[in-house]
Amino acid sequence: LLSDDAIGALRGRLLPMAALVTPNLPEAGVLLDRAAPRDAEEMAAAGRDLIALGAQAVLMKGGHMDGDRLVDLLVTPQGIARFEGTRIRTRNTHGTGCTLSSSIAANLARGLALEEAVAQARTYLNAAIRAADTLSVGTGHGPVHHFHALWTAS
Repeated sequence: LLSDDAIGALRGRLLPMAALVTPNLPEAGVLLDRAAPRDAEEMAAAGRDLIALGAQAVLMKGGHMDGDRLVDLLVTPQGIARFEGTRIRTRNTHGTGCTLSSSIAANLARGLALEEAVAQARTYLNAAIRAADTLSVGTGHGPVHHFHALWTAS
């Protein structure tokens, strides 16, 4: 969604200020000016390369890969934490990346360590996706159910 000039600014100016970036695989490919990662090994390499560009940490999101298992990698200068889950089949996936990054930010603001903030955010997002089909909002790909714990179908 960015022009080439904006991608350069994102890469050169914003990445070095980021405590955490959360690219999906196509976004990582654009930021690194190469093909999107296709497996966990390439995801780890992309994460390390984004850290080399200045990000303090990178959560490589593997939702664009095929298969029933999802793998996200939290890459830091200290190492890699692997998070796995089962793909949830739903059309209501609009906003998953924004929801995840916002939840991580909220968890960090609560004082959680980065790895725990990511783990709890993934748990929240998983529940929001599981509850998404209870919503009937608009047409096409609907949103995840952000208020699944508070607002349930009666």
